[in-house]
Parts: sequence; structure tokens; C-alpha cells
Amino acid sequence: MKTIFGFLTAHRMGCLATVSGGRPRVRPWMFALAHEGKPYFCTSNRKEVFRQLQEVPFVEFTATSPEMVTVRLRGRIEFSSDIKLKSRVLDGSDLVRSIYQTPDNPAFELFFLAEGQATMSDFSGQLPQTFRF
Repeated sequence: MKTIFGFLTAHRMGCLATVSGGRPRVRPWMFALAHEGKPYFCTSNRKEVFRQLQEVPFVEFTATSPEMVTVRLRGRIEFSSDIKLKSRVLDGSDLVRSIYQTPDNPAFELFFLAEGQATMSDFSGQLPQTFRF
């Protein structure tokens, strides 16, 4: 997973897919951080996506480099209220800090893929690398 997290740290922007009304919903998203072998993301509990995550706690996230290397994560999410991790997320992103300002902002939600699969692939003809977490 070290390879996956290194890639995601360098290429943080991607797309997150959720389920709403039995149909997929995809939107731009940013990888926040890796902690204890798990990928973390954040959102606001005032957004529709937060309700989607609560109703169907399965997501897929993908990011691609300019060289067309792609990482795809999928699995079951859980929410975390860890204030230290929220502080790390704020410290690592001016954008997130501009939105939430402080780790104790009541709208600031942190979630992570508790279990799932990560795949790294490219167009080289090599088989994708797959990791379970």
C-alpha cells in the first residue's frame, strides 16, 4: 500500500463514486491522507454526499497521473471523529482549511476506507497491481 499512498499523495485529485437511489454518482474529490494503512477523505455533513455515504457506505475513488497511471480504491467506509487526524487533514490542504478552518468544525466529517481493495494500473501491458486493506 506504500506505493498506492505515495501515488495518491502526489496525485490527490480524482473522482469519488457513491450510490444514490440505486444509481452511481461521481464527483471530483481529493485524497486527504493515509493513516495506519487506510486512505482518508473528508466532506461536510451538510452535503447530499454525506447522506449517500451514510445510506450506502461503499465508495470507489480513482486518480490518474499525466502519464496515465491510475489508482482505484474501492470498499466500505467508516467515519472518524479523530481530532488529531482532522488537524492533519487541515494542515495538509489549504483548500480544506479554507472551508472548515478548525478541526472541531461541526460540519467537518472525516471518513476512511475501512476495508477494500486498491489497484494500480497503466497502459504498459503489465498486469495491474492489486492490494487488499
